[in-house]
Amino acid sequence: MTDRIPIILDVDTGIDDAMALLYACASPEVDLVAVTCVSGNVEARQVAQNTRAVLELVGRTDVEVALGREIPLVRPLMTSPETHGPRGIGHADLPAASRPVSRRHAADLIIEEARKHPGELTLVAVGPQTNIAVALEREPALPQLLRRFVFMGGAFRAPGNTTPVSEWNVAVDPHAAKAVADAFGTEAFRASGRSRPLALGLDVTEQAILRPADLDRLYARAGGRPESNPVLRFIADALRFYIEFHETFDGFRGAHLHDPLALAAAMDPTLVTTEPVTVDVELAGSLTGGQTVADWRHHWGRPPNMDVAVAVKAEVFMGRFIERVGALAADRAAHPSSGATAP
Repeated sequence: MTDRIPIILDVDTGIDDAMALLYACASPEVDLVAVTCVSGNVEARQVAQNTRAVLELVGRTDVEVALGREIPLVRPLMTSPETHGPRGIGHADLPAASRPVSRRHAADLIIEEARKHPGELTLVAVGPQTNIAVALEREPALPQLLRRFVFMGGAFRAPGNTTPVSEWNVAVDPHAAKAVADAFGTEAFRASGRSRPLALGLDVTEQAILRPADLDRLYARAGGRPESNPVLRFIADALRFYIEFHETFDGFRGAHLHDPLALAAAMDPTLVTTEPVTVDVELAGSLTGGQTVADWRHHWGRPPNMDVAVAVKAEVFMGRFIERVGALAADRAAHPSSGATAP
């Protein structure tokens, strides 16, 4: 491993997942070890296609992309074409990826890399936690092997965006989310001295709003317009769909950057203020299934198993996103054939 932060990113790409991939590639402190794919916003095989195409757009053909479990643990799969478009990338159109997916299953990749580099890897999950639950079933000691686990998911003191109380990633596979929450609440994990998982729910991610004026700032940093820059064109076409969705369903003209914020907080935890809390996931409730239940008043008497983000420096994050992704777009326009290649 290098002095940079080694990260495995688990995605269900998805417009904001695509923006997180760009942010990872634009951040010099990130060593993107691999990207693992799960069903959520779209089916897992489309996720893998989108993920490889985005990475190839910015010259990162060196990054291993692995396909994971293609259905939730218990529930039937639901996807979100109304939010992300039928292929998951809005109005954007990218060439088909040229590189195949990894021969490794996503869960095995996570386990093998964690065993190879114990205490070094940060695992960032920005989709349903199905792959993480499968990895935990195969290697119960995974929480002790990781440096940190960070995820985008849940609604802790905020309304849900899928049901009145449930956030999308958890709603797609609540059984996986519960398995993960339980795994990080064990005595073995507490004894390991590892940091508790960092949970970024809708409480903070819905404060990270990219508006049309922010897009103009990003274009200006890139020194071009979407018509003349392939990376900017992808960003513009993908986010146009996302902005149209939010304008129709949420009444504002902009786009929530849920997933890039989670990645940014994994890189710089000072972007968020957190509180330690015990979190569980409701599975049986007819009205509350998929709710992330946080014991803020310590009724259960159980030790905290998560650090839940309760406040965010949204303007700081947005400034970094614009600067870094704009610089990446400028660099790709100036050096379209450069970048890492497969060994």
